[in-house]
Amino acid sequence: MAGLDAFGTQLQRGDGGGSEVFTAIASVTDITPPALERNTHDVTAHDSPDGWMEYIGGLKDGGEVSIDINYDPREHDVLVGDFNDTEPRNYKVVWPGSLGSWAFAAILTGFAPEAPHDDKLAASLTFKVSGKPTITTGA
Repeated sequence: MAGLDAFGTQLQRGDGGGSEVFTAIASVTDITPPALERNTHDVTAHDSPDGWMEYIGGLKDGGEVSIDINYDPREHDVLVGDFNDTEPRNYKVVWPGSLGSWAFAAILTGFAPEAPHDDKLAASLTFKVSGKPTITTGA
């Protein structure tokens, strides 16, 4: 297989309710999903085999999510409220078709709109993932 078409991928925002409902953020042009990272601890000792450094796994980090949007203040300014919240909100990256999703809690850490004189209104948003993402594999 040569690859899969990313068209139709969504970033969905939870409403925070008891039976949480997720709604796609409109006009997303680019999504960078969580970049999972893990710290390591150097456990190299004087008797490490053949002088090779040794490591063990440490804490994991859900990384950041970034999106670019065709900015419409009437649709997107609700996200400024997320920026003002100190508690994480639930979001999902939903892959196209039946490929699954990645659900995570995140804090909106950046909202950068732009209005160039010769182009469209646009914005870039950055989210910091809090805790462990839930990865649901599709069919």
